[in-house]
Amino acid sequence: MRTAFYISDGTAITSEVFGHATLSLFPVEFQHKTIPFVETVNRAHEVKELINKTVSAEGEKPLVFFTFVNPELSDIILSSNAVCYDFLTLASHVLKKELKTEPVPRIHRTHSIHESSYDFRIDAVNYALANDDGANIKNYEEADIILVGVSRSGKTPTSLYLALQYGIKAANYPMTEDDLEKGNYPKCLLPFKNKLFGLTIDPERLSLIRQERMANSKYASIRQCRIEVREVEMLFKKHKTSYLNSTKHSVEEISAKIISEAGLVRRKY
Repeated sequence: MRTAFYISDGTAITSEVFGHATLSLFPVEFQHKTIPFVETVNRAHEVKELINKTVSAEGEKPLVFFTFVNPELSDIILSSNAVCYDFLTLASHVLKKELKTEPVPRIHRTHSIHESSYDFRIDAVNYALANDDGANIKNYEEADIILVGVSRSGKTPTSLYLALQYGIKAANYPMTEDDLEKGNYPKCLLPFKNKLFGLTIDPERLSLIRQERMANSKYASIRQCRIEVREVEMLFKKHKTSYLNSTKHSVEEISAKIISEAGLVRRKY
């Protein structure tokens, strides 16, 4: 299995994103290694040595995706026995001509505490935690969106991802068996119908997830899961609530689809 390195003088998130996106185009298995905060010449030489040892051990040159502000560190990695890709330098050279101005590199600029969205994201995470699983129904007026669906349909991880990545205040409310029997949203949600977004899931998948939590229970039975999913989808349609089946989507995909369909503002940069 070939190795892919993601290296940076910062968090290495940018290297990972560009690298993973590129490698995902190819039907090849990779061993992924991320090395953040390579900020000194000595550390860069240590990483170079690790890369070269990988070549000796595997017999193939690893792929190295890196971003550095300091060109001296870039040169050290480029001198390793690897196939290297420097996305930032390539892109900045093109944009320099278009924007007619020189780039001003600064370490940790991309993912630092000083980015303008940081406070939004921290507030949103605190909000998502406080308003998880219907625990607090008194401040829904602050919500950018309220995720609704049956238990274990993906509401909590999606709420937290929307908050952490995009600064979106996402509450979530579980539709219980009692709620579904009434055939209507609970009173606490009715004033905020314009903020509701539904998550549903295939009953078979839901049953497997619930079995891990409460094995051999009515809650986890395929019959119960089929009833709940059918009734919640009928409820979504009755109230014309937009909804998404989460079964075959990652939390990243679910979040992106919700943002797009609900017209939410990303507070990422």
